Amino acid sequence: MSRKSLDHTLKLLKELDRAGSIPDVIAAVQRQLTGFGIDAIIAGLLPTPTSLVSFNRQFLVMESVPAEWRSRYLSRGYAAHDPIVAQTFRQQAGFGWSDPTLSPPATATASQVMHEAADFHLRDGYTVPLTTVEGEVGGMSFAGSHLEIAPEHRGMLTLIASYAFGHALLMRGQPIATRSRLSPRERETLQWAAEGKTDWEIGEIMGISEHGIDSHLRRVRTKLRTRNRAQSVAEGFRLGIIV
Repeated sequence: MSRKSLDHTLKLLKELDRAGSIPDVIAAVQRQLTGFGIDAIIAGLLPTPTSLVSFNRQFLVMESVPAEWRSRYLSRGYAAHDPIVAQTFRQQAGFGWSDPTLSPPATATASQVMHEAADFHLRDGYTVPLTTVEGEVGGMSFAGSHLEIAPEHRGMLTLIASYAFGHALLMRGQPIATRSRLSPRERETLQWAAEGKTDWEIGEIMGISEHGIDSHLRRVRTKLRTRNRAQSVAEGFRLGIIV
């Protein structure tokens, strides 16, 4: 992530801290991401793949989709067929809906879900897989008719999604991780990761090998129940571990 993108992201994270409700969180994210073509935000927790048929409004953490599409999606059990949901279970890092590595819809119903979403101007999107402190799988999608997201902006969106998702869960009264769970060296490693340093650069600063840095970051992910570096950094900002 570039310094400019990081500064923009930190500005949004501070605004999210002032949000008093989940609608405020959604508004802050959409306001700060003007120009990316994002018309809707959808974030939710996911039951196990075999239980997706039970997906209902209680699993939605926050959303700003058209009411008609939300009603149709829930009443027809589309979560069990949604190829974006399926990919969220399979992938650790964020992905674009049109990425060449994305598996095509496996069934006619899966294709129908995407075609109908497009009818509501949700044709294009970027999804960030997420994990809660209790190990629950979730995800947050940014969607619109056509997104203008450069490769260098993906890290920023991942960080924003992780932070906003965690903040919204906190508002719902769900458990969060505590600062004391990280050792001083793990906190230092996470701090440098937030500055955009590579494992090699952090190792040079801290006087240990890249393997040692990787071990620290893996323990951070385990303790904070995060899937990747960006989500770990977002949790670090949200919990005050990173200053």
